[in-house]
This record gives sequence, C-alpha cells and structure tokens, in this order.
Amino acid sequence: MKKVLITGADGFIGSHLTEHMVRQGYDVRAFVLYNSFDSWGWLDQCAPDVRGKFDVFAGDVRDPNGVRKAMEGCDIVLNLAALIAIPYSYHSPDTYVDTNIKGTLNVVQAARDLGVERVIQTSTSEVYGTARYVPIDEKHPLQGQSPYSATKIGSDQIALSFYNAFNTPVSIIRPFNTYGPRQSARAIIPTVITQIASGKRKLKLGALHPTRDFNYVQDTVRGFHAIAESEGSIGEVINIGSNFEISIIDTVRLIAETMGVDVEIETDAVRLRPEKSEVDRLWADNTKAWEIAGWKPEYAGREGMKRGMAETVAWFSNPDNLRRYRSDSYVI
Repeated sequence: MKKVLITGADGFIGSHLTEHMVRQGYDVRAFVLYNSFDSWGWLDQCAPDVRGKFDVFAGDVRDPNGVRKAMEGCDIVLNLAALIAIPYSYHSPDTYVDTNIKGTLNVVQAARDLGVERVIQTSTSEVYGTARYVPIDEKHPLQGQSPYSATKIGSDQIALSFYNAFNTPVSIIRPFNTYGPRQSARAIIPTVITQIASGKRKLKLGALHPTRDFNYVQDTVRGFHAIAESEGSIGEVINIGSNFEISIIDTVRLIAETMGVDVEIETDAVRLRPEKSEVDRLWADNTKAWEIAGWKPEYAGREGMKRGMAETVAWFSNPDNLRRYRSDSYVI
C-alpha cells in the first residue's frame, strides 16, 4: 500500500482528493495549514466513511523543514498547496511568490533528497491566459495575466527543472476550472448558487462574456489519481478538462434553471478584473490525458455539466453548508 502525502488537503480539491485516495486503498497523510484553532479545513467535514482513516500533518509549505518532515516515508506526493484567489494576488503578490513558487521548491527539493517515487505538481489553466487557439493543448504559450498565474507558471517551471536537472519524477497536472461542493465563493459558480440560495434574485457579478471549461471536482480528483499511477506521465504536462466551452452568462442561466428561478444580473465593478488581466477564453484539449493516463471526464459536455451542477446546487442549498458562506459580500 503506497504512502501518499497530499499538501493543501484542507482545501476544496484537496479534501475531495484525500477522500478519493483513502477509498482507493492508499495510506494517506494530509498536509494541512497549521493554525491555532486546530482546524483541518474541509477535512473537518470529511465523509464518514473516511473519517479516522488518514493521518494529518499540520504545517506550512513555505517551511522547508516541515515539508521534509511531512514527506518522510511517503512514496507519492500530490502537491496542491497554493494560494489561488486571483483578486487577492493583485492585493498581496509577495505571498503568492512565497507560497506557490518557494513552496513548490521546498516540495521538489525534499522529494529529490528523500528519493520519493512520484511528485504530482498542481498547475492551473490560468497559466495559458486568454486562448490564442482552441481547444488549448499543452503546447499553448504561457501568459502571466495576473500575479497568481505568473507564480503558477513559475512553480510549474521549478518542478519541471528538477525533472530535467536531477531526474526527479515530476508530473504536472493542469486542471481547468474545477467546481463542486466545498468550493470557495470567490469562484463564479458558488457565488451564483449562494446568492440564489440565500433568496436573492438580483445577482451581483463581474464579467459575463468570458468562457470557461468547467470540470466537476470528482473528475479532477480522478485525474490526479490517473496521473499518479501512469509511468508515462513523468516529465509531462497534462490538461484535465471537460473539452466543453461555456460562457459565464450561460453558466448563470444553467444554475438558475437548475434552481428553478428567474434572476437579474447587476454588474459589480469591484468584481471585474483589470482589462488586460481578464482571461477571456478557456477551452481544454484533453486528448493527452486519455492517451497517457487513460483519463476522460465522466461529467462531460452540457449534460455532464447539468449533472455536476445539480449535485453542487444540492450541497450548497443544504442550510448547514450554506451558512458557512457570506452571500452578501464579495470574497476575494
């Protein structure tokens, strides 16, 4: 039974991935951000069938000593620890350099020294910027249109440099826009759902014209698992996306249809990105994921998105979950 370290396990995708890997029979160590509240983030609400079946290491990916300690005895490292909110990266870019770039350096340096079998580094579709051609394959140029995306480009390159320079067995997983239960309300889908579920019918939103390739969280975590098990993925960058493009305005309409309501939209200027920083179009080519790792989305196309949206709406509409969100304020 392989020992797996998941950094960022307390977050949205990380908590789902922790549950998935436990269910697949891995010996999981969840690396969560240390805090004085002794909170494990979303793992505090993990599914009953996995509760007590993983161990927890509280630390900070920015600390090389803690990262090395957490990694001892592990065969596989899934590095999801990162700052990901784009608006906050305008506000505090230094923290993104420290967490995303230096944190990744700490992970791959420890992995090299300890002889870890596999490192899966988490990237993001934001590194592509606005599509120059579609669908976007892994050869698409990288464009740092926000401090966040620039630091993710840097962290990807740090990870790949260890593969090239030291033969560290690194793979880069590049998820497109993941959505699902537990996602932060800084993202468009939870923003819309929480406003509607709280009784609002006039929604405050940002830009409506950009398109995205939304990937349901269970498909994303299956992508991590597939890449971790694929020897052919070592040294490769692999997109994980649905290969379905939809605009923000059509996404809002789909959510409203799922929730059985009519809504109006009010543009909230504070939610708009600077003009040259907005990523106008994302659409994933997921061919390589199938060819190398045998992965394809189970929630594909419009029908798949409708199924994923229904599951997401059901989770957020639960009063116990909804009360964790502040639908009346903008989360950066």
